[in-house]
Amino acid sequence: MPAPRWVAQANKFGLNKLTRFIAPWAPGWAVVIHRGRKSGRTFRTPLWAFRRPHGYVIALTYGPQADWVRNVLAAGGCELESRGHRYRLTAPQVYRDENATEMPAFIRFMLRRVIKAPEFLSLQIAD
Repeated sequence: MPAPRWVAQANKFGLNKLTRFIAPWAPGWAVVIHRGRKSGRTFRTPLWAFRRPHGYVIALTYGPQADWVRNVLAAGGCELESRGHRYRLTAPQVYRDENATEMPAFIRFMLRRVIKAPEFLSLQIAD
């Protein structure tokens, strides 16, 4: 089960305000830039994202029903800032992996044993 909604709300107003400054360049972190489905506003969401040969994989620590995930799925993609670069990402696909095989060892441990979040979002880098 992913982290509870109250944790997401607390992070939105607390931790995210701090991580948004380090997420664009820190290893394992990124900022997803997405547009609201209803409001049309642009949002910046810091999170764990990892580069893979096909694009990026993002751990869905709050599950696939998080607003930012729904926004990305509805738009068919997003932008992502990682390690000082900005990418346009397409073909979002939510999938489940109980073993978190595409994650680094420490993140795999956190996702499997502590957070218990087995869902991920895969995105391809647009040409």
